[in-house]
Amino acid sequence: MKVINQHTKHSLRFRNLGIDANQELVVFMPASCHVCKSEGFQALTRLSISFNGFSIIAGLNITSDGLLKEGEISLSKSAIEKLNVQDNDLLEVAHMEPLQSMTNVRAKLYGNTLHQQEYDAIIQDIADEKYSNIFLSSFVAACSGSNMKLEEICYLTTAMIKAGNKLEWGNEIIADKHCVGGLPGNRTTMIVVPIIASLGIMIPKTSSRAITSPAGTADAMEVLTNVNLTLSQMRKVVEKESGCIVWGGAMKLSPADDIIIKVERALDIDSEGQMIASILSKKAAAGATDCVIDIPVGTTAKVRTVENAVSLSLRLKEVAKYIGLNIQTVCSNGEQPVGYGIGPSLEARDVLAVLQNIADAPKDLRQRAVTIATEIVKLVWDMEEQVAEDLVIKKIDNGEAFTKLISICEAQGGFYEPMHAKYSKTVESATAGIISEFDNRKIARVAKLAGAPEAAEAGIDIKVLLNQNIIIGQPLFTIYANSPGELEYAYEYYKHNEKQIIKLSYE
Repeated sequence: MKVINQHTKHSLRFRNLGIDANQELVVFMPASCHVCKSEGFQALTRLSISFNGFSIIAGLNITSDGLLKEGEISLSKSAIEKLNVQDNDLLEVAHMEPLQSMTNVRAKLYGNTLHQQEYDAIIQDIADEKYSNIFLSSFVAACSGSNMKLEEICYLTTAMIKAGNKLEWGNEIIADKHCVGGLPGNRTTMIVVPIIASLGIMIPKTSSRAITSPAGTADAMEVLTNVNLTLSQMRKVVEKESGCIVWGGAMKLSPADDIIIKVERALDIDSEGQMIASILSKKAAAGATDCVIDIPVGTTAKVRTVENAVSLSLRLKEVAKYIGLNIQTVCSNGEQPVGYGIGPSLEARDVLAVLQNIADAPKDLRQRAVTIATEIVKLVWDMEEQVAEDLVIKKIDNGEAFTKLISICEAQGGFYEPMHAKYSKTVESATAGIISEFDNRKIARVAKLAGAPEAAEAGIDIKVLLNQNIIIGQPLFTIYANSPGELEYAYEYYKHNEKQIIKLSYE
């Protein structure tokens, strides 16, 4: 938070109303407030709120039902935490200086090309939390689709790196991996990191929470251990174990990205330009030198065609080269979910099954993790593929990768077994046939309606595969939820979309 020079400031006494605005920074003032009247404050006005030399920017909500008295002010939970205020503290309130960077956002909305200094200004204001959700939505919309030129993606990526911390590890090689997403259950990171770390290659993995999916890597890893580490805590874990899996947002690595992601999640938008900037800025900020990026391709995945995957791969490589990052891309099959579970706890369970070499562990999840880990070894050690793959497989088969995951979890705060949901419902096939198609997006939607990722135990457990023969009454998947209402809500969505979610062909 930065101290901001403002217009005339007015002091009001803080009183906590106990309102959680879901990470939104909100200030509450009564309609009768003399400051509102004298300064012309209206609902949704962006204000500067200061205490003890620190300031935040918050959107104004007006109360008119006696919740606050004349001379009182309140804040949302997240705003209280940022300013560290208590009842009866005196807060200073003032107009926010006009945001000059919004001129650049408006220019982009009209299709103009922006340059480095313009993206720098936008991203710094976003990182300083000066943008309201309306402003953020405008920026996301302006950069959506194919509205960004390649050089603009380079500028945006650079701006996002500049606006946060950047880790330095002192090693010549720092490995990393990422998946562009869009494929439910694809939780390879939690297998790849312990494999690579057990080989002695440093891999400090910072991961995101879910954007539009039922689980992100940080959500699934949080089932097993603490992911909210500080920079110093993360460094200690990596120095001890050669790897970690933590939430990047807790360490202010490309912090503007985490703010933008919240709006993208609400809008269900994940545009290519911002996706590239998001991925590569996080890799560079985490200090990576070499990174493998998985691009699942499928008719209902985020990347729909091989042609789109090739185009995305080329753009990723161009932007990575611009910021000095060595990457390799891998195009994988994205026609069906990976593993059995979709949802944080269910996906964490699958990861443990693979690393423990359990007989019925999902083979596709294991093979994907082996492929990516092999590519990382090839990239950093310039090794023949078969030799690299043998090294990787050995680390799983002899249990060293599982031991390393447990050690990483213990170093991050302790290891916990995945929990189970309170309620479940198994969906059975009403007809016989051969499974010809999965709709990844709608399957993910079922898991989200069941409560994932907010409820870690919620989600779905898939029991069938593409091209599998199905008989009447055969279980297709089980829905898990922590409340009867969410369970029924998810099931009703499936019933309205069952012919699209899992398609059957008939011979």
